[in-house]
Amino acid sequence: MQNFEFYNPVKIVFGKEQIKQLETLVPQRKKVMMLYGGGSIKSNGVYDQVVAALGGREVIEFSGIGANPQYDKMMEAIELAKKEDVEFLLAVGGGSVIDATKFVAASVHFEKDPWTILSERQRPSKVLPFGVVLTLPATGSEMNCFSVISKGDEKLGFGGDPRLFSKFSILDPEVTYSLNERQLGNGVVDAFVHVVEQYLTKPSNAPLQDRFAEGILQTLIEEGPKVIHVNEHYESRANVMWCATMALNGLIGSGIPHDWSTHMIGHELTGLFGIDHARTLAAVLPSVLRVQKENKREKLLQYARRVWNVQTPDADKSIEEAILLTEDFFNSMGLPTRLRVYKVEEKDIESIIKSLRNHIPVNLGENQDIDEAKVEEILRKAL
Repeated sequence: MQNFEFYNPVKIVFGKEQIKQLETLVPQRKKVMMLYGGGSIKSNGVYDQVVAALGGREVIEFSGIGANPQYDKMMEAIELAKKEDVEFLLAVGGGSVIDATKFVAASVHFEKDPWTILSERQRPSKVLPFGVVLTLPATGSEMNCFSVISKGDEKLGFGGDPRLFSKFSILDPEVTYSLNERQLGNGVVDAFVHVVEQYLTKPSNAPLQDRFAEGILQTLIEEGPKVIHVNEHYESRANVMWCATMALNGLIGSGIPHDWSTHMIGHELTGLFGIDHARTLAAVLPSVLRVQKENKREKLLQYARRVWNVQTPDADKSIEEAILLTEDFFNSMGLPTRLRVYKVEEKDIESIIKSLRNHIPVNLGENQDIDEAKVEEILRKAL
């Protein structure tokens, strides 16, 4: 196991009717900015619950944050927060809204161009405190200190600053009842691949982290289909929501190597073709595993045996069976595993690789051995 530091101060408030806890969680006599997306929280009742719980606090609203939050839109929120002397931020939404809120929190008192927080990893001197009401389980942003912001087709991440942990995150599984099948399927697969990026790397003698990761994967496999096919099934929603949070709060990734090549390639596909983030992951991951089979061999065999109960004696057949079962799972969640579904063609591969190199000038993967040739191979196999 590698040396590591683990720190996570986020207070989780989990369960039914817990949005009312905002009454005590949000500081009194602070001007609050509530950030949210396209307005679905007004039709599903979450907005009314939040407003009621905030009581007589002065609240400024900022809405219209879309998937892959855009820098220009965030600058509007930053200017409004400055103008209104906002003292506390409240993200009400999924990962995009939470990521956006983190960027606003880091930028309101930043004296330079906020873009340099992303492009040059500039560290802000002050970060506004914020809390979260989660409405879509997927990214784990509610319990980590990382964020991804877009500027046109460019997606840049920032974080690692402990001040970018939320003060609290409220997770009420009942708010997911209004989500559609696409949102639910995306969330399950997003969480699944988050785990795989930390688990399917190279052996590091970290059996506890492995068992944690395998438990999350098995729970998503068991509970994921229920959130789509069983209406308003509280237990499955609760289990999936907690899996998504645990997948990326730092616990299972402590002391082990990480991959993230599927995410890096996926970000380019989202930027260039507008494909949902989770759907890029579903299409790219199987090809990454096939191309990197030899480097990931020991962990892939462990994955086959422990997660999918594959008992085939032939190692290569065992690995391929596990990858096929992974593809079947993604497809069962409504996420295709081929890029051709999204009209991505062989002629597009060169531009995808060029864009990736512009954003990430180094090789990908836990061994930093995924060069341009391997990215091309991955994309060809994913078509």
